[in-house]
Amino acid sequence: MKENKIDTITNLFEGSEIRSIWDSEKEDYYFSVVDVIGVLTESSDPSHYWRTLKSRMIKEGNETVTNCDRFKLKAKDGKMRITDMLDTEGIFRLIESVPSPKAEPFKMWLASLGKERIDEVFDPEKAIDRAIDYYRKKGYSDIWIEVRLKGILNRKKLTDVWKENGITENYEYAMLTNEIYKNWSGMKAQEYKDFKGIRKESLRDNMTDIEVILTDLGEVTARDIAKQERPQGLKDNLAVAKRGGEVSKIARESYELQTGHSAITNKNSIGGRYIDTSKQLN
Repeated sequence: MKENKIDTITNLFEGSEIRSIWDSEKEDYYFSVVDVIGVLTESSDPSHYWRTLKSRMIKEGNETVTNCDRFKLKAKDGKMRITDMLDTEGIFRLIESVPSPKAEPFKMWLASLGKERIDEVFDPEKAIDRAIDYYRKKGYSDIWIEVRLKGILNRKKLTDVWKENGITENYEYAMLTNEIYKNWSGMKAQEYKDFKGIRKESLRDNMTDIEVILTDLGEVTARDIAKQERPQGLKDNLAVAKRGGEVSKIARESYELQTGHSAITNKNSIGGRYIDTSKQLN
């Protein structure tokens, strides 16, 4: 597969995450085998189940195993780890080797995914609709969803400006993002996730309305300053990111003064129930 043709995404089957890669050249998905095993068997240790099954299939000369691709995907601990992947055809074959009452529903789900993805290429609004449905099923309010989707667009605009200003490495984007977080919340992104008790989940998907707004404010400010002043390289862009975070810090302090409680909460949305801002902890 060509590098620029690969899009790493997460699909949901009955609420369970299936880590996936979309190959737009082949117009097909590659799925994490362990994740598929997990939803089919409901095993407490799907990795062990797959190792055992894989060993048996190798001994039987099953070609499904030999056709496994391996890609780095983000694991539950947040680290990028090599993961066995199979395309749609391979997953259909794998299902035949895993006795499960969910086999047929899973096959139907697989069959619908490819068509949905191709449809989204020709009509991007379908992808937005799918994102909205995903968040609603997780229990988020429409107001939160609207803010979140706008934040995604603003984030894209910010990274585009950073790229124009000479930022090219992933670690540089991470450092700039951390600078914004640190200056308004007092925590880097990973520290914020630890505070909320989350690992692989999206930090912003576990924020309350005010947390999302403050994050967006810092990023939009950093973007507008960077567009105006055109800082070049990591050092100068870090200084601008800090200024963006400081604007959010001022807004946070004003919010807390007026409401009498903290804009930051250690609550998260794990389990599909989002936390109401009125129930934040001081």
